[in-house]
Amino acid sequence: MCQAHCGHCYNESGPSGTAGDMTREDWLAVLDQAAAMGVGQIQFIGGEATLHPDLPELVNRALDLGMVVEVFSNLIHVRPELWPVLRQRGVVLATSYYSDQADEHEAITKHRGSHKRTKANIIKAVGHGIPVRAALVDIREGQRVDEAKAELRALGVTNIRTDRLRGIGRGAGEGGGKDTAELCGNCTHGRAAVMPNGDVAGCVMSGAMMTAGNVHGTPLAAIIGGPEWQSIAARIPSPRPDGHGACVPDSCTPREDSCQPSPGVDPWENFPATACNPDQDGSDCSPAESDACGPSY
Repeated sequence: MCQAHCGHCYNESGPSGTAGDMTREDWLAVLDQAAAMGVGQIQFIGGEATLHPDLPELVNRALDLGMVVEVFSNLIHVRPELWPVLRQRGVVLATSYYSDQADEHEAITKHRGSHKRTKANIIKAVGHGIPVRAALVDIREGQRVDEAKAELRALGVTNIRTDRLRGIGRGAGEGGGKDTAELCGNCTHGRAAVMPNGDVAGCVMSGAMMTAGNVHGTPLAAIIGGPEWQSIAARIPSPRPDGHGACVPDSCTPREDSCQPSPGVDPWENFPATACNPDQDGSDCSPAESDACGPSY
Protein backbone atom coordinates (compact mmCIF):
# COMPACT_ATOMS: atom_id res chain seq x y z
CA MET A 1 0.00 0.00 0.00
CA CYS A 2 1.09 3.57 -0.64
CA GLN A 3 -0.39 7.07 -0.61
CA ALA A 4 0.98 7.74 -4.09
CA HIS A 5 0.15 6.03 -7.37
CA CYS A 6 3.34 6.46 -9.40
CA GLY A 7 3.05 5.41 -13.02
CA HIS A 8 6.41 3.63 -12.89
CA CYS A 9 5.91 1.74 -9.58
CA TYR A 10 7.76 -1.58 -9.74
CA ASN A 11 5.16 -3.41 -7.66
CA GLU A 12 2.08 -1.48 -8.81
CA SER A 13 1.35 -0.20 -5.33
CA GLY A 14 -1.15 2.52 -4.46
CA PRO A 15 -3.82 3.69 -1.99
CA SER A 16 -5.94 0.60 -2.60
CA GLY A 17 -3.12 -1.82 -1.77
CA THR A 18 -2.66 -3.83 1.41
CA ALA A 19 0.24 -4.82 3.68
CA GLY A 20 -0.08 -8.45 2.57
CA ASP A 21 -0.58 -11.48 4.76
CA MET A 22 2.76 -11.47 6.58
CA THR A 23 2.04 -10.93 10.27
CA ARG A 24 4.21 -9.16 12.81
CA GLU A 25 5.42 -12.56 14.03
CA ASP A 26 6.19 -13.64 10.45
CA TRP A 27 8.38 -10.59 9.83
CA LEU A 28 10.18 -10.95 13.16
CA ALA A 29 10.89 -14.60 12.33
CA VAL A 30 12.33 -13.61 8.92
CA LEU A 31 14.61 -11.07 10.57
CA ASP A 32 15.82 -13.67 13.07
CA GLN A 33 16.44 -16.17 10.27
CA ALA A 34 18.28 -13.59 8.18
CA ALA A 35 20.54 -12.68 11.10
CA ALA A 36 21.30 -16.36 11.68
CA MET A 37 22.42 -16.54 8.04
CA GLY A 38 24.84 -13.66 8.55
CA VAL A 39 22.83 -10.98 6.78
CA GLY A 40 24.28 -7.62 7.78
CA GLN A 41 21.77 -5.18 6.36
CA ILE A 42 18.05 -4.93 5.83
CA GLN A 43 15.89 -2.55 3.81
CA PHE A 44 12.24 -1.90 4.59
CA ILE A 45 10.51 -0.78 1.40
CA GLY A 46 7.03 -0.95 -0.12
CA GLY A 47 4.75 0.38 -1.33
CA GLU A 48 5.28 2.75 1.55
CA ALA A 49 7.18 1.24 4.47
CA THR A 50 6.15 3.89 6.99
CA LEU A 51 2.48 2.88 6.65
CA HIS A 52 3.19 -0.52 8.20
CA PRO A 53 2.00 -0.46 11.82
CA ASP A 54 4.83 -2.73 13.01
CA LEU A 55 7.70 -0.82 11.36
CA PRO A 56 9.13 0.57 14.65
CA GLU A 57 9.32 -2.88 16.21
CA LEU A 58 10.79 -4.41 13.05
CA VAL A 59 13.46 -1.73 12.79
CA ASN A 60 14.36 -2.18 16.46
CA ARG A 61 14.59 -5.96 16.09
CA ALA A 62 16.92 -5.58 13.10
CA LEU A 63 19.12 -3.15 15.03
CA ASP A 64 19.16 -5.47 18.05
CA LEU A 65 20.35 -8.23 15.71
CA GLY A 66 23.27 -6.05 14.66
CA MET A 67 21.98 -5.14 11.21
CA VAL A 68 22.26 -1.89 9.31
CA VAL A 69 18.73 -0.72 8.45
CA GLU A 70 17.49 1.37 5.56
CA VAL A 71 13.91 2.64 5.48
CA PHE A 72 12.84 3.58 1.95
CA SER A 73 9.96 6.06 2.14
CA ASN A 74 8.23 8.55 -0.13
CA LEU A 75 8.27 10.85 2.96
CA ILE A 76 4.79 12.11 2.18
CA HIS A 77 3.83 11.53 5.81
CA VAL A 78 5.98 10.39 8.72
CA ARG A 79 4.11 9.61 11.91
CA PRO A 80 5.56 11.51 14.91
CA GLU A 81 6.41 8.28 16.71
CA LEU A 82 8.61 7.18 13.79
CA TRP A 83 11.14 10.01 14.07
CA PRO A 84 12.84 8.62 17.21
CA VAL A 85 13.07 5.25 15.43
CA LEU A 86 14.66 6.78 12.34
CA ARG A 87 17.08 8.82 14.43
CA GLN A 88 18.71 5.73 15.90
CA ARG A 89 22.32 5.01 15.06
CA GLY A 90 22.40 2.36 12.34
CA VAL A 91 19.34 3.61 10.44
CA VAL A 92 19.52 5.21 7.00
CA LEU A 93 16.57 6.92 5.33
CA ALA A 94 16.05 6.79 1.56
CA THR A 95 13.47 8.57 -0.55
CA SER A 96 12.38 9.18 -4.14
CA TYR A 97 12.50 12.65 -5.64
CA TYR A 98 11.58 13.59 -9.19
CA SER A 99 11.78 17.33 -9.73
CA ASP A 100 12.39 20.67 -8.08
CA GLN A 101 8.99 21.73 -9.43
CA ALA A 102 5.93 20.60 -7.48
CA ASP A 103 3.70 20.17 -10.53
CA GLU A 104 6.16 17.87 -12.29
CA HIS A 105 6.91 15.83 -9.15
CA GLU A 106 3.20 15.40 -8.44
CA ALA A 107 2.41 14.49 -12.03
CA ILE A 108 4.62 11.46 -11.40
CA THR A 109 3.44 10.58 -7.88
CA LYS A 110 -0.19 11.42 -8.66
CA HIS A 111 -0.54 12.74 -5.12
CA ARG A 112 -1.34 16.40 -4.59
CA GLY A 113 0.97 18.05 -2.10
CA SER A 114 3.54 15.25 -2.20
CA HIS A 115 6.41 17.49 -3.30
CA LYS A 116 5.94 19.95 -0.44
CA ARG A 117 5.59 17.19 2.14
CA THR A 118 8.52 15.13 0.88
CA LYS A 119 10.76 18.19 0.74
CA ALA A 120 9.75 19.26 4.24
CA ASN A 121 10.50 15.80 5.64
CA ILE A 122 13.87 15.67 3.89
CA ILE A 123 14.72 18.95 5.61
CA LYS A 124 13.50 17.54 8.93
CA ALA A 125 15.50 14.31 8.52
CA VAL A 126 18.70 16.18 7.66
CA GLY A 127 18.09 18.46 10.63
CA HIS A 128 17.81 15.41 12.87
CA GLY A 129 21.15 14.15 11.57
CA ILE A 130 19.61 11.11 9.88
CA PRO A 131 21.71 9.82 6.94
CA VAL A 132 19.57 10.44 3.84
CA ARG A 133 19.97 9.22 0.29
CA ALA A 134 17.76 10.17 -2.64
CA ALA A 135 16.81 8.23 -5.77
CA LEU A 136 15.70 9.96 -8.95
CA VAL A 137 14.04 8.07 -11.78
CA ASP A 138 14.25 9.81 -15.15
CA ILE A 139 10.74 9.18 -16.50
CA ARG A 140 9.54 12.14 -18.58
CA GLU A 141 11.13 13.88 -21.53
CA GLY A 142 12.66 17.11 -20.31
CA GLN A 143 12.25 16.12 -16.65
CA ARG A 144 14.13 18.48 -14.34
CA VAL A 145 16.45 15.80 -12.96
CA ASP A 146 19.54 18.02 -12.78
CA GLU A 147 17.57 20.75 -11.06
CA ALA A 148 16.20 18.20 -8.60
CA LYS A 149 19.74 17.06 -7.80
CA ALA A 150 20.81 20.65 -7.21
CA GLU A 151 17.86 21.22 -4.91
CA LEU A 152 18.62 18.07 -2.94
CA ARG A 153 22.23 19.12 -2.47
CA ALA A 154 21.08 22.51 -1.28
CA LEU A 155 18.89 20.71 1.28
CA GLY A 156 21.93 18.81 2.55
CA VAL A 157 21.48 15.51 0.69
CA THR A 158 24.75 14.46 -0.94
CA ASN A 159 24.00 10.79 -1.56
CA ILE A 160 22.02 10.91 -4.82
CA ARG A 161 21.50 8.30 -7.56
CA THR A 162 19.55 8.33 -10.80
CA ASP A 163 18.04 5.55 -12.88
CA ARG A 164 16.07 5.20 -16.07
CA LEU A 165 12.46 4.10 -16.24
CA ARG A 166 12.41 0.31 -15.84
CA GLY A 167 9.89 -1.82 -17.70
CA ILE A 168 8.78 -3.49 -14.48
CA GLY A 169 5.39 -3.29 -12.77
CA ARG A 170 3.40 -0.27 -13.96
CA GLY A 171 6.53 0.92 -15.76
CA ALA A 172 6.08 -1.95 -18.22
CA GLY A 173 2.65 -0.91 -19.40
CA GLU A 174 -0.21 -3.27 -20.11
CA GLY A 175 0.80 -6.94 -20.25
CA GLY A 176 4.52 -6.32 -19.63
CA GLY A 177 6.87 -6.61 -16.71
CA LYS A 178 8.42 -10.04 -17.25
CA ASP A 179 11.60 -9.10 -19.14
CA THR A 180 14.66 -9.90 -17.02
CA ALA A 181 16.71 -7.55 -19.20
CA GLU A 182 15.02 -4.72 -17.30
CA LEU A 183 16.79 -5.82 -14.10
CA CYS A 184 20.15 -4.40 -13.07
CA GLY A 185 21.85 -7.79 -13.01
CA ASN A 186 22.52 -7.91 -9.27
CA CYS A 187 19.40 -9.81 -8.16
CA THR A 188 20.23 -12.94 -6.11
CA HIS A 189 23.86 -11.83 -5.84
CA GLY A 190 24.20 -11.40 -2.08
CA ARG A 191 20.65 -10.18 -1.72
CA ALA A 192 17.07 -11.38 -1.51
CA ALA A 193 13.63 -9.85 -1.07
CA VAL A 194 10.77 -11.18 1.02
CA MET A 195 7.50 -10.00 -0.45
CA PRO A 196 4.33 -9.09 1.52
CA ASN A 197 2.84 -12.53 0.83
CA GLY A 198 5.99 -14.34 1.98
CA ASP A 199 7.39 -15.11 -1.46
CA VAL A 200 11.16 -14.85 -1.75
CA ALA A 201 12.60 -13.15 -4.83
CA GLY A 202 16.10 -12.25 -5.94
CA CYS A 203 15.46 -8.55 -5.33
CA VAL A 204 12.51 -6.22 -4.86
CA MET A 205 12.35 -5.48 -8.58
CA SER A 206 11.99 -9.11 -9.64
CA GLY A 207 9.24 -10.23 -7.28
CA ALA A 208 6.55 -10.31 -9.96
CA MET A 209 8.81 -12.17 -12.39
CA MET A 210 10.11 -15.15 -10.45
CA THR A 211 10.23 -16.42 -6.89
CA ALA A 212 12.04 -19.33 -5.25
CA GLY A 213 9.72 -20.25 -2.39
CA ASN A 214 7.65 -18.85 0.45
CA VAL A 215 8.68 -18.27 4.06
CA HIS A 216 5.24 -19.28 5.32
CA GLY A 217 6.20 -22.90 4.72
CA THR A 218 9.98 -22.98 4.27
CA PRO A 219 12.83 -21.43 6.28
CA LEU A 220 14.62 -18.59 4.53
CA ALA A 221 17.96 -20.42 4.53
CA ALA A 222 16.41 -23.45 2.84
CA ILE A 223 14.96 -21.25 0.11
CA ILE A 224 18.23 -19.41 -0.51
CA GLY A 225 20.12 -22.70 -0.58
CA GLY A 226 17.59 -24.55 -2.71
CA PRO A 227 17.42 -25.45 -6.41
CA GLU A 228 14.72 -22.91 -7.25
CA TRP A 229 17.01 -20.12 -6.05
CA GLN A 230 19.78 -21.36 -8.30
CA SER A 231 17.29 -21.55 -11.15
CA ILE A 232 16.24 -17.93 -10.88
CA ALA A 233 19.85 -16.83 -10.37
CA ALA A 234 20.70 -18.41 -13.72
CA ARG A 235 18.02 -16.29 -15.39
CA ILE A 236 19.42 -12.98 -14.17
CA PRO A 237 21.42 -11.12 -16.83
CA SER A 238 24.97 -10.06 -16.01
CA PRO A 239 25.42 -6.56 -14.58
CA ARG A 240 26.21 -3.84 -17.08
CA PRO A 241 29.97 -3.49 -17.62
CA ASP A 242 29.83 0.31 -17.16
CA GLY A 243 28.71 -0.19 -13.55
CA HIS A 244 25.65 2.04 -13.86
CA GLY A 245 22.87 -0.51 -14.00
CA ALA A 246 21.67 -0.20 -10.44
CA CYS A 247 17.92 -0.32 -9.94
CA VAL A 248 16.14 2.46 -8.13
CA PRO A 249 14.67 1.71 -5.68
CA ASP A 250 17.31 -0.88 -4.94
CA SER A 251 17.48 -3.58 -2.33
CA CYS A 252 20.98 -2.49 -1.45
CA THR A 253 22.05 0.41 0.67
CA PRO A 254 24.81 2.36 -1.12
CA ARG A 255 28.38 1.53 -0.15
CA GLU A 256 29.09 5.16 0.66
CA ASP A 257 27.08 5.25 3.86
CA SER A 258 26.39 1.78 5.12
CA CYS A 259 27.07 -1.06 2.71
CA GLN A 260 29.07 -3.81 4.40
CA PRO A 261 31.32 -1.43 6.34
CA SER A 262 34.86 -2.65 6.85
CA PRO A 263 35.80 -3.89 10.32
CA GLY A 264 36.53 -0.98 12.59
CA VAL A 265 34.93 1.56 10.25
CA ASP A 266 31.89 3.42 11.55
CA PRO A 267 29.72 4.45 8.55
CA TRP A 268 27.94 7.12 10.63
CA GLU A 269 31.13 8.82 11.81
CA ASN A 270 31.17 12.38 10.45
CA PHE A 271 28.20 11.67 8.16
CA PRO A 272 27.63 13.12 5.59
CA ALA A 273 31.26 14.09 5.05
CA THR A 274 32.09 10.50 4.10
CA ALA A 275 29.02 10.04 1.93
CA CYS A 276 29.08 10.10 -1.84
CA ASN A 277 29.04 13.64 -3.15
CA PRO A 278 28.48 14.02 -6.91
CA ASP A 279 29.94 17.52 -6.69
CA GLN A 280 33.22 16.01 -5.57
CA ASP A 281 33.56 12.91 -7.66
CA GLY A 282 31.60 13.90 -10.77
CA SER A 283 29.37 10.84 -10.80
CA ASP A 284 26.21 9.51 -9.25
CA CYS A 285 26.37 7.03 -6.42
CA SER A 286 25.65 3.48 -7.45
CA PRO A 287 25.76 0.27 -5.41
CA ALA A 288 26.73 -1.50 -8.64
CA GLU A 289 30.17 0.09 -8.33
CA SER A 290 30.97 -2.19 -5.40
CA ASP A 291 30.76 -5.96 -5.47
CA ALA A 292 30.54 -5.93 -1.69
CA CYS A 293 27.19 -4.18 -1.70
CA GLY A 294 24.43 -6.31 -0.31
CA PRO A 295 23.72 -8.75 2.48
CA SER A 296 26.12 -11.67 2.88
CA TYR A 297 24.87 -15.21 3.25
